[in-house]
Amino acid sequence: MEIHEGYYNLDLKKPVVTMGIFDGVHRGHRILLDTLVNCAAASGGESVVITFDPHPRLVLDKNKKKLSFLSDMDEKRQLLEKAHVNHLIIISFTPAFSRMTANDFVRKVLAEKVKTRYLIIGHDHHFGYHGEGNFDTVNKCASSMGFVVEQLRGLKSREGVISSSLIREALLTGNLDNANKWLGYCYSLKGQVVKGRGIGRKLGFPTANLKPCYRYKLIPADGVYAVEVKVNNEIKPGMLSIGTNPTVSKEPGRRSVEVNIFDFGRDIYGMEIEVMFRYRLRNEIRFETVGQLSLQMQQDRAVALTLLV
Repeated sequence: MEIHEGYYNLDLKKPVVTMGIFDGVHRGHRILLDTLVNCAAASGGESVVITFDPHPRLVLDKNKKKLSFLSDMDEKRQLLEKAHVNHLIIISFTPAFSRMTANDFVRKVLAEKVKTRYLIIGHDHHFGYHGEGNFDTVNKCASSMGFVVEQLRGLKSREGVISSSLIREALLTGNLDNANKWLGYCYSLKGQVVKGRGIGRKLGFPTANLKPCYRYKLIPADGVYAVEVKVNNEIKPGMLSIGTNPTVSKEPGRRSVEVNIFDFGRDIYGMEIEVMFRYRLRNEIRFETVGQLSLQMQQDRAVALTLLV
């Protein structure tokens, strides 16, 4: 996949184009991407994805503290490459760019710069100033600008059309099974191993405390999870806790992400590791004694090992 920073000096062959944020590049997105790639191949052209960085909400929303996303740009690149897209155009989303009208975007970017031959957009896609542009906007301009536009239906689940917001809500409410099913892969988190309080080691379960690499990466609901941990390209089983450690913490409300990597004794402080969320085991619980907590962790480990085999 060839990556283009911006939409200038492009030389694309009969470009078949789609555009969007593609947060998480989930199963709904991949229906769109499969259609894009197949259409480009059938027409002898090239598949092109247009996306934006940073996420538009990081520019437009006043309260950024509550924002969280399924993927950063590097993760999107990797997932789009796995979808066999030929070209990825990353447009810098600035306050000035956010004021471009939908009609100007169609004319100046899609038609004049990208030279779109065929445009495929999602069922609920909006773009341009204040999100004024949609399928009807493009469709009215398409024939006069020399390209064809097609809108796809959304991929439905029992809970509704699969979307990034639906998956984010599932992760935040502890419904990992649905989130992973809708993503089409296991949700993951990359983080740097930082010094913790050493509580896990005292309990016989040394943990690596993670500081997320991407500030706006969504952290799933508090609880205990069976995970796979990638350390230096080696995959190890483990269990991960998200929460405030109510049984032992002296700092109420301080949330942490800690992973116990099974049968692993190497020093990895300062390293970047990745955890893949495979199963949610239970909610976070406050125990009366540290001994009860230690016993529960032994049980969690046994369950996690059974599930991860």
